Amino acid sequence: MRRLLLVVPLFVALCGPWLSASGDTLHGVSYDLGTGWLGTDFAGRDVWQQVLLGGRGLATVTVLATAGAYLLGVLWGLAAATSRRHLADELLMRPLDLLLAVPSLFLLLLLATLFPSGGLVWIVMLIHLPDIARLSRAAALEAAHSPVVEALRLQGESWWRTTVHHVGGSVARTLAADAGTRLTGTLYLAAAASFLGVGVPPDAADWAVMIERNRAGLLLNPWAVLAPALMIIMLSVGLNLSFDRALRKP
Repeated sequence: MRRLLLVVPLFVALCGPWLSASGDTLHGVSYDLGTGWLGTDFAGRDVWQQVLLGGRGLATVTVLATAGAYLLGVLWGLAAATSRRHLADELLMRPLDLLLAVPSLFLLLLLATLFPSGGLVWIVMLIHLPDIARLSRAAALEAAHSPVVEALRLQGESWWRTTVHHVGGSVARTLAADAGTRLTGTLYLAAAASFLGVGVPPDAADWAVMIERNRAGLLLNPWAVLAPALMIIMLSVGLNLSFDRALRKP
């Protein structure tokens, strides 16, 4: 079941644009369930075609923003954990604590206002960066001040080998456990941004935009809202179940 929940929305998101034969073609202006097997949306677009076209952007933002946040956040947290001066640790972590005090949706709207031309990937990545950096620092503190690390420093080993290879390796499982939840959070944050019209054109073929665009006509054609919502829910649950399964001990 978990494989089905993950594979179906991923297949639709990645291969949907190729499966859509006629692109973003308009078919009419009313909800006519005979136009496509999921009917049409408020603008007369084929709902099934919009579902095929609407997942790739959301999946791309989710993967790139999560990967970027981990890349920067882990290095940031490891640098703070291995810092030998309290002042350096404070300078690295206190600005991130201020960002964590701001609700994510408010921060999303604030960043979108400050950087109207900035990509959604960068905005979502910056929102997740403080949390990942704090998690990495907390998980790495014990290993960062262990006798092994001190010995590596005395031997003149590079910062990369000491911090990333040794200390970073000790927190890999903790970060892997966080990755499933983080991907789901990124997915919902990117969907919320698209729903609010941040970083995505209001007429874009996007699952979250479809939900916002068609909610007023829910009773006329429920599939215009339910189909993209089911894709997002299936992808979220499938990601969590897959990561939980991968982290189980044999």
